[in-house]
Amino acid sequence: MTTSVPSAFAALPSPPDVAKHPHVVKAPFGATRNDDYYWLRDDKREDKAMLAYLNAENAYTDTVMAPLKPLEDTLYTEIVGRIKQDDASVPYRERGYWYYTRFEAGKDYPIQARRKGSMDAPEQILLDVNQMAQGKGYFSVGDAEVSQDNRILAWADDAVGRRQYTIRFKNLDTGEIYPDTVEGVSANVVWADDNKTLFYVENDPETLLTVRVKKHVLGTPSKDDVLVYEEKDDSFYMGIGRTRDDKYITICVESTVSSETRYAPADNPERFTLLAKRERDVEYHPEHFDGRWVIRTNADGAKNFKLVTAPTDATTRKQWSDWVAHDDKVYIENFELFDGFTAIEERSGGLERVRLQFNSPHMDVGAHAGEPHYVKADEPAYSMGLAVNSEPDTEWLRYSYTSLTMPATTYELNTRTGERKLLKQQPVIGYDAGKYVTERVWVSARDGVKVPVSLVYKRGFKKDGTAALFQYAYGSYGMSMDPAFNLPAISLLDRGVVYAIAHIRGGQEMGRQWYDDGKLLHKKNTFTDFIDVTRGLVEQGYAAKDRVAASGGSAGGLLMGAVANMAPQDYRVMVAQVPFVDVVTTMLDASIPLTTNEYDEWGNPEKKAYYDYMLSYSPYDNVTRQAYPALFVGTGLWDSQVQYWEPAKWVAKLRDDNTGTRPIVFRTNMEAGHGGKSGRFRRYRELAESYAFVLDQLGVK
Repeated sequence: MTTSVPSAFAALPSPPDVAKHPHVVKAPFGATRNDDYYWLRDDKREDKAMLAYLNAENAYTDTVMAPLKPLEDTLYTEIVGRIKQDDASVPYRERGYWYYTRFEAGKDYPIQARRKGSMDAPEQILLDVNQMAQGKGYFSVGDAEVSQDNRILAWADDAVGRRQYTIRFKNLDTGEIYPDTVEGVSANVVWADDNKTLFYVENDPETLLTVRVKKHVLGTPSKDDVLVYEEKDDSFYMGIGRTRDDKYITICVESTVSSETRYAPADNPERFTLLAKRERDVEYHPEHFDGRWVIRTNADGAKNFKLVTAPTDATTRKQWSDWVAHDDKVYIENFELFDGFTAIEERSGGLERVRLQFNSPHMDVGAHAGEPHYVKADEPAYSMGLAVNSEPDTEWLRYSYTSLTMPATTYELNTRTGERKLLKQQPVIGYDAGKYVTERVWVSARDGVKVPVSLVYKRGFKKDGTAALFQYAYGSYGMSMDPAFNLPAISLLDRGVVYAIAHIRGGQEMGRQWYDDGKLLHKKNTFTDFIDVTRGLVEQGYAAKDRVAASGGSAGGLLMGAVANMAPQDYRVMVAQVPFVDVVTTMLDASIPLTTNEYDEWGNPEKKAYYDYMLSYSPYDNVTRQAYPALFVGTGLWDSQVQYWEPAKWVAKLRDDNTGTRPIVFRTNMEAGHGGKSGRFRRYRELAESYAFVLDQLGVK
């Protein structure tokens, strides 16, 4: 590790001026707040003054970052240089074809292809996304589904980044693109067995909520598409699918705390039957196979979920029977059904594992009928899960495995004999896993709770309190941030930086209670856990107190904003990508995408108790006169999940109140949405820029 002379930002230019226009934001019960920067919101993205401000911030960022351009270029070259550019996914078989995705050298987007019968057969290209994306600043393909007779491809694409997709169709025999299009939909499509009827989910054009399931018949105008189901409760999301045995089409709706499923025969999907009516605090996720429903549910107090079964004609929870019991210490996350066994994704002690439940004795692997058998893990901190297992009539299970030192790996396990085959490991050019060490430590939070932390660093690292630390977390929606291989982060490790993932409350690493303890009126646990992990790692000698970087995006950007207000002295630099920082104003506005879906995550600020609590941590509302860490803030103009004006307003307010001298830069991608730029290389250019900013602040070259 080499320590630099003082930061490249010794003499900063003046940041852009932004006008203040007082605006009163009212709550239904009478509370008011003034928002000087509310005017930066423009739903159409056309306001000249707003666009001028964003462009001025981009120009300022260009100027500030100019001295670091050589480091940024070096980082980008390093990151892209590790990528095998002509790579391909593991093929999987479905209805007589082998499907896979591949990349060609120098190209940004994938090619989706298949071969009939075997991988030795001629290749048939389904979609060349490179051609489709030509001339577009952003392009993404959602679902791409082949009809049951293998002849017609339906796919959904988005050329803006707001996750408003358009469905298109292609004849795979002739290559003809049909004139049929369906606009304003989600990425989700499902074929019926007649090979001409396609089910899809229509979005509300303003809120982008998934509101209606419709069906389109090939060769007919989309204006004639038939309404199948409409969801009236705007706190529910909606998705469609086919069951494991391919017999039923399902419509699944779910909120943060409940769910409901309807199903219809795929060969005659005229009438959908309700499997079990929705109940608050009851979630269920069904699959149909072998003449019955198998359902993952938290019903009857099964907080960490259990598996139940039900007859095919079930219409009420009273017909459910327990199968795999609830366990207070084991969270059931997912499952896959096969002819002779069931594979269950679980979490125990903060780590993932795959459990095999056999229908009959499998003594070759030491398992009796009904007894669990666990797939072996090789490291103390890792991520394991089910891979693509498209066909159930097999004794082979495909699963994925990765860690902070092991690139993404796909194995195939013979569940009868225990034989394991390596199908593919993500190639990383020039990488030697033996040069790095991963470990798992526990840090005590201020309320005594033990928080797991996954760490990786270069072999030879000395825990002497002098190193730089890069700490990442998310901590919302019950999303677990598992210790997976991070190809770009090698550039940090090779420079002596310690990389840490803090598995804080609000995620689900330690089970459902871990999530519940980091949401609603317990949300501040997420922020204090993160701060306490930082302090704990510094105390244990993993880093110097003045050489800590923090990073998070979206709800993890909220985390960054809250922590910057609460403990700015603990961080030298922060990266906040597409940060959700204006919590109260956004949650008071039901017209903004995602708002109503998320009352059970953050609370409904129309209720004073939630309003007051959210106001006490909302980053925008709690900016105060103090010295802030250096900040790199990024957003996308067309982001539909966290609107661009949230970080824009936040940065403007930070500039008002920051008494420190460390730089604050704000980069807006004027073409992209929530996921940033599309294409596999362009996003690494953005990442290299933020890495350069961080490394300079940490005193690392």
